[in-house]
Parts: sequence; structure tokens; C-alpha cells
Amino acid sequence: MHPAFSVIAFTTLSGAGHGLLLWAGGLILLPALQGRAPANGTTVLLWGVLLMLGLVLTTAGLLSSMLHLGKPGRAWRAFSQWRTSWLSREGVFAVATALVVIAMLALLGIGIAGALPQALWSALPALAAIMVLLSLCTIASTAMIYASLKPIPAWRHPLVLPGYFVFAILTGWLVLMALVNWAALSDAVLGVIVLVTFVLSIVAGVVKLAYWHRIDRQPLGATRGDAVGLPGREVGVFERPNTQANYINKEMGYVLARKHARPLRFIALVLFALVPMVAAWFAWANPGLAGPVFTLGALLALAGTLVERWLFFAQARHLVTLYY
Repeated sequence: MHPAFSVIAFTTLSGAGHGLLLWAGGLILLPALQGRAPANGTTVLLWGVLLMLGLVLTTAGLLSSMLHLGKPGRAWRAFSQWRTSWLSREGVFAVATALVVIAMLALLGIGIAGALPQALWSALPALAAIMVLLSLCTIASTAMIYASLKPIPAWRHPLVLPGYFVFAILTGWLVLMALVNWAALSDAVLGVIVLVTFVLSIVAGVVKLAYWHRIDRQPLGATRGDAVGLPGREVGVFERPNTQANYINKEMGYVLARKHARPLRFIALVLFALVPMVAAWFAWANPGLAGPVFTLGALLALAGTLVERWLFFAQARHLVTLYY
């Protein structure tokens, strides 16, 4: 498949944004589950920053996806097909998530000013739970846009859906760490951060390596004979169906040689899996540099995710290419 940068940016930014909203929702729910109020105004301010950044990332991703449309002005029509289209469901869930985030930001803003009644302030955890649920639905819908396409075996693979969740949680965590590590944290907290970063990075690396290993050995599920209406027969190519490139050739027939895929996979793996672990270890060993180190690590991990997503599209073969 032709790797359109607008879609690559969309899946990367939207995934990181909703992953950040998942972590923000967990931080907001934690005091409520423990039956206590937020520690102080700084904690509430941190919640607001996380929600705002998550909203910016998800909105930027949604807007970038529109650049791939032939007529972006008609994008609103996609919302009407939510009964049958995962793309439409993704849009509905993304907008619903954004509306909940805006409501939470409004509550936080009024609460910091001291003008919010306790009854409304207590509604914040409920909104956080709804936000977490909607973010999970949005991530799942994004993955299912591709995992539901039977003509593309590499996208139909069962590891596609968990892979999207793993990358959203990992990149959201790294963005969160890029923010909180600018403050002075205790050794115990840094130790937990290192452990979580190692676990998430290793899981992401293992999932992606397993996915690459499987798709390299995955048959297309059809033959050229099937493509031309002669199932069960060996069909040779005497003359190509067309004499010059067309839309299907460009969009569905993009080919990435294996010799180019291997170094790109290595670069992606280093950036999204190894770099965060090195950054976490270095931050733990040098707490005074934790902020800039984690910020750089998060940016490099996002760059690695862009490479991974580019490969996700570039290495996917559509069955229509058997005909062409």
C-alpha cells in the first residue's frame, strides 16, 4: 500500500494523544478510588496540562487525516456511517472524547479558581472514566479500520489490534514522562518510572518483532489464477493489464524491497524500544537531567513510531496486485 504521510502522522499523533489521555484518566481516578481529594493545586494543574496536551495531539492527528481526503470539506459525511464503518466510528469516538476532555478542562479551570461546587467537582472522576472508555474505543476503531480489511492479509493479522494499543500506551507514557520528569522526583518514583518504561518498551518490541516475523511468512491467501477468474490453475503473465501506471498501481501496488525493510525495521526498533529504555536508565542515574533526557527520548520514540507506521503501510500487499 502507498504510505501516505498524512495517515501515518494521524495514527502516530492520535495514538500518542489517546494514550496520554488514558494515563491522565488513570491519574485522575486514582485519588477517587482511594477515597481522597487531590493532593494539591499543582496536581490539579498537572491534570489540566495532560488533558490539554492530549487534546492537542488527538486534534492534530484528526486534522492531518483529512489531508488524505480528495474533498476534505465533505469529511463530516463520514460520521453518518457509524453503523457499518470503523472509520466513521473512530470519528464519532474521537469527537466524543474531545468533548469530554473539554468538559473536564472547564471543571478544572473553575475548580482552580475556587468557584466550583463540591457536587460538580466530584463529577470529575466519572468524566475521567468516560474519557478512558472513549479513548480505548477510539484506539480500537483506528486499528479496526485496517484489521477489518480482508484483501490485505498483513493488516488482517491478529497482532494489529494489540499492536495499536501497545504503541498508544507506550507513546502516551513517554509524553507523560517528558512532562513530569522536569520536576524533582524521589528515587523511588524514578525507579517505578524506569520499571514501567522497560516493561512497555520490551512489550512493544516483542509485539512488533512477532508481527514482522509472521507477515514475512504469511501467504497472500490467493493466487494469480484466482485473481483472473481461473481458480486452481497456473497463470503466466504474457502481457500486463495496462501500459502505464494508474491509481490502483500507485495506491495498492506499492512495493518495498526486503533489503530496504530490514534496516528500516532496525531503526524503528531502536528508536521506539531501545531509546526509551536507555533514556529511563540515564534519567535514573542522573536525576538532574531526567527532564531533557526523557523529552528527547519521547521525541525519538515518536520518530520511531512514524517509521514503524510507514512500514505498516509500505509492506502491506493488496490482493488486487495479483492481477496487476
